[in-house]
Amino acid sequence: MTAVIDRSFGEKFLTSADDFYGYGVHLLFNDWWEQAPADAIRKYVEAIEGHPEQGPLAAEGWYAEPLALSSLQRHAEGTLGHAYLRFMTENDLMDRLAIGYRELHESFEAQGRLDRLPPLLKYKVLRGYQTHDLHHVLTGFPATPFGELGLQAFQLAQTAFPYAAMWISVVTTHMTFVDPYMIVPAMDAITQGWTYGRRARSIQFVRFEEMLDRPLADVRREYGLDEDGIDAITTPTIRTPGLLAA
Repeated sequence: MTAVIDRSFGEKFLTSADDFYGYGVHLLFNDWWEQAPADAIRKYVEAIEGHPEQGPLAAEGWYAEPLALSSLQRHAEGTLGHAYLRFMTENDLMDRLAIGYRELHESFEAQGRLDRLPPLLKYKVLRGYQTHDLHHVLTGFPATPFGELGLQAFQLAQTAFPYAAMWISVVTTHMTFVDPYMIVPAMDAITQGWTYGRRARSIQFVRFEEMLDRPLADVRREYGLDEDGIDAITTPTIRTPGLLAA
């Protein structure tokens, strides 16, 4: 039987499944392209190109100018911009995350590790880093381990994309073979995010940076998102998964 999954990449995948904080999916994703099956790459591209909303938006290749948290202070309470500022400050998040990832991405490109990454998928991941925290705000997923997992499931439900798929694969492998205490809370987050993403209108590639002055409730309503954000992800109260306890 011919191996489809490169075995050297398989070792990297297992390293991430062992400890996805030590070797994160953002690194695993970039390490995949040198060995990625051509047919899988083609299908990921076709999934975006063939989507009635995502295809045209992705073809524009639009990037937002970097957002500084200080520039969000002018937005009135109740707006998307105000909610975004509150989310970033309350969770002590970097407001230049997307720029930092672009620099990491460019370093991988300089090494030739991303030569087989199609331009459309490159745009998807870089634009995704720009909108990631805005998507937290819009969907209501919290900045917690299971909130992040729920958001990745939401993203995967809307777009077949290897980054989100690797998140789900790594976590489900870890919960299966390393820490069964993670099964219930992880599957709760995954199923909740998947169902939410399937019923909502696509929020991928949308220029939400141009909607910061709009009421958050109105933007959520337009995209079929819960008006008050999704209910909080249930976290384990009795048996905490080992990586989270650490």
